[in-house]
Amino acid sequence: MALFGKPKYTIVRLKKKEIPDGLWTKCEGCSEVLFNKALEENLRVCPKCNFHFSLSAHERIATLIDADSFKEYDKEMLSMDPLDFKGPKTYKDKLSQDQSATGLKDAAITGEGLLSGKRVVLAVTDSRFIMGSMGSVVGEKITRAIETATKEGLPVIIVSGSGGGARMYEGIFSLMQMAKTSAALAYHRQKKLIFISVLTNPTMAGVFASFAGLGDVIIAEPKALIGFTGPRVIEQTIRQKLPPGFQRSEFLLEHGLIDMIVHRKAMKDTLTKLLEYLG
Repeated sequence: MALFGKPKYTIVRLKKKEIPDGLWTKCEGCSEVLFNKALEENLRVCPKCNFHFSLSAHERIATLIDADSFKEYDKEMLSMDPLDFKGPKTYKDKLSQDQSATGLKDAAITGEGLLSGKRVVLAVTDSRFIMGSMGSVVGEKITRAIETATKEGLPVIIVSGSGGGARMYEGIFSLMQMAKTSAALAYHRQKKLIFISVLTNPTMAGVFASFAGLGDVIIAEPKALIGFTGPRVIEQTIRQKLPPGFQRSEFLLEHGLIDMIVHRKAMKDTLTKLLEYLG
């Protein structure tokens, strides 16, 4: 019996403490729940399993180029709609949507800056903008950046992150960029200048089949998906099971398609040493 007529147990109802959105991220590699601030401080690499999350083009530039030294090229260049493409969503609508979502004009940022005090031309594709696919603007900006590097006698570094390859919305105009960027790099090489290609997850299709695969040195981040056609499509075509890890950085290094795998936190130091050695 409760003493003095009071209930035997007191029920205390606590208000559920709400956790604000945007504070935590679940790792795609190991399912660890990561505090976003700690993840950002670790260059968006999981401290438990070393899974490399995607970086935006601006974030990538900040990890490689000395502070306040980057000068962007062709900042206001915009894609047109030469085919007047219509589908579930028009090309103009898709461009407008991704421009609003990313703050970018298109999927590539190009320019020059100092990397550990060394002047370089840098191009970065951003997978958030139509999967980093290469349309006329991406191809033109990268080609102009390479041509500027050739004229100025500078090394070129291109960081690729494209799961979309050539941009279907532009048809042949997009495919032409493969030849155009490759031709610019061929002339750059004739001048005995250095091109280092950095491949991130994913680097696929027309981007990999053109400028991304033409580096004098080809570096990849760990476990990046790299190739022309995705493994699921290949399996459906050849009706065979692919080897474990097929098209991942480690598999490609073992088979000689890339030169090295570099952790994101070591990328700037590695590029600095390569430029010193090759330059």
